[in-house]
Amino acid sequence: MPVRRVVEHGALRRRARRRRVLWSGAEVLVTAGVLVLLLVVHQLWWTNREARQGAERQVEALERQWGTTTTGDDPSDADAESSSDADSGAGPADRSDSGSAATRPSDSAQQSTTPRPSRAYAVLAVPRLRLRVPVAEGTSKRNVLNKGYVGHYTGTQQPGEAGNFALAGHRNTHGEPFRYLNRLRPKDTVEVETAEATYTYVVDRVLPQTSPRDSGVIRPVPRSLSHPSYGYDAPGRYLTLTTCTPEYTSRYRLVVWGKLTSTRPRG
Repeated sequence: MPVRRVVEHGALRRRARRRRVLWSGAEVLVTAGVLVLLLVVHQLWWTNREARQGAERQVEALERQWGTTTTGDDPSDADAESSSDADSGAGPADRSDSGSAATRPSDSAQQSTTPRPSRAYAVLAVPRLRLRVPVAEGTSKRNVLNKGYVGHYTGTQQPGEAGNFALAGHRNTHGEPFRYLNRLRPKDTVEVETAEATYTYVVDRVLPQTSPRDSGVIRPVPRSLSHPSYGYDAPGRYLTLTTCTPEYTSRYRLVVWGKLTSTRPRG
């Protein structure tokens, strides 16, 4: 009988150890699941909330500034950091244009200097998407895109200029201003408001998917290097909007192109 009791106690101890290991493993898995859930909530909700609120305040600040001054001064926070942006290269603008003279702004009415890096200086308005978002110089994630702004590709042209005014924006998280960029269709309007004027572009073509390294889409005369059937052959005054696709990935880029149709000077 003593031997039997020893065997029973040993089996009980082994079963107790297994239960403790299983319980500890379950606790670790539950904790990891909670942490992942919190991370998802932070990325999908909190970063959107913060970025959208900040972007709305910046739009209001720009509108107040334009309502009280006729200069092109940037009302962004004075302590905004400059950044080194990894933008795709684009050559100098071709000043010739095949557009109608009635809709072309004079060169003197266009911005003569490049805005300071990471500073908001324009507002992009897309009626179909019910979107009004600041445009800042450069495509730095930290100082521009993650703040809920749309970023201007450094080296491309400015609003209304001959060439290609090219922009990038997040599709998911951090305000996701371009979440529904895929809903834009030809003939939809896009406005770019600056201290000098409001430039109206009309959506002309959509490239559903291309490589992130397809720098041809932001050239002065935009044409995809990966899909040469998409793009243009003649100089003009173009708008390019780019974002990641499919959603929640950065594998490809979605591209929307528009052409300048009118310029309305401010005031």
